[in-house]
Amino acid sequence: MKIYHNPRCSKSRQSLALLQEAGVQPEVIEYLENPPTSEELDTILHALQMEPTELMRKGEGLYKELGLQEKQLTRQQAIDTMVQYPLLIERPIIVKGERAVVGRPPENVHQLL
Repeated sequence: MKIYHNPRCSKSRQSLALLQEAGVQPEVIEYLENPPTSEELDTILHALQMEPTELMRKGEGLYKELGLQEKQLTRQQAIDTMVQYPLLIERPIIVKGERAVVGRPPENVHQLL
């Protein structure tokens, strides 16, 4: 398992704790320091069964600063934007094989256990 983690985020910390309490030691990827590649993010989106704009943090100040609410981004443009600005990626994301969940709420991790 992998968790795309932001240690400053309480939901991310809670999701990681739930995994560890279940005896899982996931690969922890601090995605703000090591953002996924475009290809990795595309794979994650397929596992989540989500479109890129669904995974964007629309309440983030950067989202508004970039004027993204007014743009009609293609799938690839949205992915590239999140790779360039990983702060826009909803967190945490937990991946197990070809399945994934967003840990909001943290209890979503139970779907992968």
